[in-house]
Amino acid sequence: MSGAPRIAIVGGGLGGLTLARVLHVHGIASTVYELDASATARDQGGSLDLDPESGQRALLHAGLLEEFRPLSRPEDGELRLLDKDAAVGFRSPAPEPGERDEGKERPEIDRRALRDLLLGSLPEGTVRWGHKVRAVALGVAGRPTLTLSDGRTVETDLLVGADGAWSRVRPLVSDADPVYSGVSYVDCLLHDVDARHPAVAELVGRGTMFALADEKGLIAQRNGGDRIRVYAAAKAPEEWSRSGLIDPADPVAARKRLLDLFPDWDEGLRALIADSDGPLVPRPIHALPIGHRWDRTPGVTLVGDAAHLMSPFAGAGANLAMLDGAELALALTTHNDLETALNAYETPMFPRAEEAAAQSADNLTGFFRPDGLRIACDTFTAVTSGSGGEAR
Repeated sequence: MSGAPRIAIVGGGLGGLTLARVLHVHGIASTVYELDASATARDQGGSLDLDPESGQRALLHAGLLEEFRPLSRPEDGELRLLDKDAAVGFRSPAPEPGERDEGKERPEIDRRALRDLLLGSLPEGTVRWGHKVRAVALGVAGRPTLTLSDGRTVETDLLVGADGAWSRVRPLVSDADPVYSGVSYVDCLLHDVDARHPAVAELVGRGTMFALADEKGLIAQRNGGDRIRVYAAAKAPEEWSRSGLIDPADPVAARKRLLDLFPDWDEGLRALIADSDGPLVPRPIHALPIGHRWDRTPGVTLVGDAAHLMSPFAGAGANLAMLDGAELALALTTHNDLETALNAYETPMFPRAEEAAAQSADNLTGFFRPDGLRIACDTFTAVTSGSGGEAR
């Protein structure tokens, strides 16, 4: 791109940071406005598996793929599907070291480790911590303008909304709002699992475990640092997670209420909740409409959840956010005109996101049916066909 456009990225998650990094690789500066006070201000969530065609490709363009490999955990790629009696309905083991094909592998990595990798690759001052965006607007000259919480205004040539589900940038291009999916999570952690919770560690295995029954689920995944993150999921009214029934400030009462949702489930599965450490955090699952897109709006675009928020049941959200960031940066480096570059980015992004969002919605609906375990087994058997999956 000719000249040096002023680029403002709102949101310092994986999509926004990937965009900033790939721009930096190509000699283009940007500024990331992040409301968190620091990189450690809040929990970054659990692990994710990085897909070769999206997340890993983004890291390749960012020049970070080789640095990513020692931080990842291919050995935590196992998948188990259980019923509420803890009987295994499906198992796909992690690849053995000698069997790994780096062209197909989806190694696990903690979100914090991946974010720290991206943060460490950016010039000092790129991320402006503690900069909450209060408002965005198109100025009289058509240039996007940010108003920060301290009252300062910033005019820019390109404004990128990488600010997640409740994006402040999205209203400039779209009137769509996220809609509650009908399913809520409550998440919690178990620490030092191999020493303190060996039975839970054995039940979950080296990777991710889904236990599905009664239109509910207990989902557990290995994280780094000998931890297991647990997501208790259930169909519930949207108000359920905000009504005080699951109060993070009262973890004892919250655990009891959550366990009451799984009264006749195997005690080993119930231990995922009963033995967890710290607070239980309710997380209602929202999604933007499938096929969400917008007309080309001069000087503004979106990446990641701001563009295509979906449920986690396609394993695509973080991967697509990183690919969005990388492909937007590449479009900006290969086209001299800003609007041409934005059109080149958005045109393939829309159908790609629509496909993943449809799959995510189908999986959420299917997994939380009364026969959800059967549907999940069929889904993952199809995905892993020919790669060692075992289905009951």
